Amino acid sequence: MAESSGRANGWLAKMDSSESRWVSQGEEYSSEEEEEEEELVRRAVFESEEEDSGTRRLIRTAPRLDSFDVEALDVPGVQRNEVEELDLRKNFILALQTLGIVFGDVGTSPLYTFDVMLHQSPVRVKEDVIGALSLVLYTLILIPLVKYVLVVIWGNDDGEGGTFALYSLICRHAKVSLLPNQLRSDTHISSFRLKVPSPELERSLKVKEHLESSLMLKKLLLILVLFGTSMVIADGVVTPAMSVLSAVGGLKVGIASFEKDEAVMISVAFLVILFSVQKYGTSKVGLAVGPALLVWLCSLGGIGVYNLIKYGVTVLRAFNPVHIYYYFERNLTQAWLSLGGCLLCATGSEAMFADLCYFSVRSVQLTFVFLVLPCLLLGYLGQAAFLMENVTTSEQVFFSSIPSGAFWPVLLIANIAALIASRTMTTATFSCIKQSTALGCFPRLKIIHTSRKFMGQIYIPVINWFLLVFCLAFVATFGSITDIGNAYGTAELGIMMMTTILVTIIMLLIWQINIFIVLFFVIFFLGVELVFFTSVLGSVEAGSWVLLIFAAILFMIMYIWNYGSKLKYESEVKQKLSMNLMMELGCNLGTIRAPGVGLVYNELVKGIPAIFGHFLTTLPAIHSMIILVCIKYVPVPVVPQSERFLFRRVCPKSYHMFRCIARYGYKDVRKEQHQIFEQLLLESLEKFIHREAQERLLESDGDSDSDAEEAASRSRILIAPNGSMYSFDVPLLAAYNSTEKPSPEASTSSHEARDEAMPDARQSLEQELSFINKAKESGVVYLLGHGDIRARKDSWFFKKLVINYFYAFLKKNCRRAITTLTVPHTNLMQVGMTYMV
Repeated sequence: MAESSGRANGWLAKMDSSESRWVSQGEEYSSEEEEEEEELVRRAVFESEEEDSGTRRLIRTAPRLDSFDVEALDVPGVQRNEVEELDLRKNFILALQTLGIVFGDVGTSPLYTFDVMLHQSPVRVKEDVIGALSLVLYTLILIPLVKYVLVVIWGNDDGEGGTFALYSLICRHAKVSLLPNQLRSDTHISSFRLKVPSPELERSLKVKEHLESSLMLKKLLLILVLFGTSMVIADGVVTPAMSVLSAVGGLKVGIASFEKDEAVMISVAFLVILFSVQKYGTSKVGLAVGPALLVWLCSLGGIGVYNLIKYGVTVLRAFNPVHIYYYFERNLTQAWLSLGGCLLCATGSEAMFADLCYFSVRSVQLTFVFLVLPCLLLGYLGQAAFLMENVTTSEQVFFSSIPSGAFWPVLLIANIAALIASRTMTTATFSCIKQSTALGCFPRLKIIHTSRKFMGQIYIPVINWFLLVFCLAFVATFGSITDIGNAYGTAELGIMMMTTILVTIIMLLIWQINIFIVLFFVIFFLGVELVFFTSVLGSVEAGSWVLLIFAAILFMIMYIWNYGSKLKYESEVKQKLSMNLMMELGCNLGTIRAPGVGLVYNELVKGIPAIFGHFLTTLPAIHSMIILVCIKYVPVPVVPQSERFLFRRVCPKSYHMFRCIARYGYKDVRKEQHQIFEQLLLESLEKFIHREAQERLLESDGDSDSDAEEAASRSRILIAPNGSMYSFDVPLLAAYNSTEKPSPEASTSSHEARDEAMPDARQSLEQELSFINKAKESGVVYLLGHGDIRARKDSWFFKKLVINYFYAFLKKNCRRAITTLTVPHTNLMQVGMTYMV
């Protein structure tokens, strides 16, 4: 038993030193086959028994992927974006911000819903009002409440919402991604671990297999996501136009001589002001406009109650869905055309999901169920009660139903609420573009984070002004809420149908719920949305065609960028230098090693980039020390300087090559002086060398002992990135006293081996630190590479057109990956490289 215990402890010590080592222990000259095997979930249970002392067990269940890449996205001890555990005061503030950002669009839909419906299907008898109201009520309940607030919102990807968040979630559970730069650490999450066998799990595995094996399904899935995202951006153009124009149009009720051109001019002025204040941030603007939207919702509910009391509660019969059947039975064609206007009551549903990154799931759900939905229902009931007594009224129904004494205050509040609603879809557009940029489907743009507390609160200047220009053109071209409403409904339905399809895949693949629930969800909601879609397509020539062309252009931009980025990344991966080649070149890398430190900037976390090989072939010398630097942005506001850099050794020690990941939070200032950056980087490198030598010494201690001696004298220790040491033995043996003690002979031999190893290790450490200091004194040079792609001469014409012209144009005019380096020209060296694809 003692022998087996010793062997087990020896194996455990070796396992700890090779697999449980932290950042300082991972060397990159292992084979690709070994790396693939390390991706599998490893579980090891080790037991050591001691006489009269009980049993000790250590269980490893964590997967061994690429520890360096995983560590790069995690900063220990730093407060992350948490919105769930807040006190009462912060919850109230969060609710106000939620009102101002998430619910502005759906909250202002009563301004125009009945107007568009009655324009497409005029009321003939009072029963038509009941039928139209019933259609609105159940559309409002089924789509925003049941579909989005109760179901879709749970499909968020770690707090992110929108079509790209759904796609990202699917890609992490199945290998269906056609996006560039996907790392193994991005796919380590699996929904199939530790699952009890069930029909749902078996079906999920079959869905996963079909998705992974079919290239056509992968392309179709990506096309659906890109189409849905393009419709979201198009929705960001039409939403401000519709909301502001409908609110300003209320002046026609108060001022008889008010003309359409005047409404357009005022709307243009409001829109310019709206997009100008967008840069002040979601939190500040949301907190400022949140109380205004609260007043608007209360006013909406109050006016509804007033109209119900004044005109009667007959309209409550609309809660009986049979009136929808009677409505279609009386006038089928007009009722079908009115579906496009009816859908406007659900506008903003996708914005609630896309804006989820700004707030928590619970805050969105509670605010909608207990405040927004009741006020909306009362508002629509009140307008219907007014229409029952004023059947001939077909324009500005909401403003006509306001009591005369409260008209001007409510008009002012309605215009403020319309401006708030315009921001809702704008912030959702920012969120979707950020997600698509991160996944390689949109050209890189400048993204400004406006909050230190919440990472999702962002502002994109180029997109902000882009939306403003097209929104003004839309208002000036049409100037009618009926024509804009047609385009509005088309954009909303395009997004809704894509969301339904993606959530259905998530239900089958990830949630693994009952098949009958999945079928009911997809058949019911996709069927309803298709019926609505047939209605809005009937009015394409009235304004929807402009939005469809706009969305098609956006789709082509995203697809071309994704296609070109994927080809470029695949070329970089194929042409990156192999470790075998590096070994053949030797420690001098086949050239002269000039004194100094070379910082090679690249976007690859693993492997040696091809651009480095280009340096070796074009330059007669390379620096004596090479550091491959990759910049990572982590989801925390600020990364402490002590946690800024992570290091790993590339190739054997004699090569003097390292890989470094520089981690920055989303509020970190990247305009630091290059001298300070260099000093911090090299100091962190020296600390890494110290920690590595310390671990090597511990490993050499273990290797010099026999199995029996290991069982008696070894202390299994892990070393953290901050230098802290953790022992497995001390906590486990603290609860009881061991009856066995190590023999003096074993202890003596252990100390002798350690004494012999320490001088060599210390000498090696001093030599390497001296080498680093000499290289530092010789200076630091920044080596930057520019990689471009060109289509081969034998490529077909369309590929040449896309790669050589369209993609090249987008790449030339987008933001470079490394744009904030403040490096003097005397320390900068740039080399270009072209990949033929």
